[in-house]
Amino acid sequence: MSKKDGFDKPLAQNKKASHDYFIEEAIEAGMVLTGTEIKSLRNGRAQLGDAFATIRNGEMFLHNMHISPFEQGNRHNPVDPTRARKLLLHKAQTHKMLGQVKRDGYTLVPLRVYIKNGYAKCLIGIGKGKKQFDKRQADAKRDSQRDIQRILREKQKVSSYK
Repeated sequence: MSKKDGFDKPLAQNKKASHDYFIEEAIEAGMVLTGTEIKSLRNGRAQLGDAFATIRNGEMFLHNMHISPFEQGNRHNPVDPTRARKLLLHKAQTHKMLGQVKRDGYTLVPLRVYIKNGYAKCLIGIGKGKKQFDKRQADAKRDSQRDIQRILREKQKVSSYK
């Protein structure tokens, strides 16, 4: 992602999501924030650790995303830093996501929060929960790939000296 495309670096990322879920599809949604929340978000004061998304009355909401209050904020700072925040999607996108989530074992997982063209965006993924053996399998695969890459790097170093 380059600056030319209008993307900035992720301000908050849910690293545990790929460990706990098989992410099948991801969709970008706008976020409704107050003025001081966007200032805190731009300062990188957000956490997605326990966050999840729900759909109520045809609207999507992000729950448990923690945005710390802005220090230089005014009296209109939100009282609850983990309040539910509305996500902006087209109606067809919301209905599509709702249909996919109704299947067994699927949930809406926030993956990343970033600024795009001056607007706060949240990448929401549709994930199916992993079982314990799936997690162990993924960890073993990642470790073996890391070992292979390490061995290849060592071989390249040795061959460059000859």
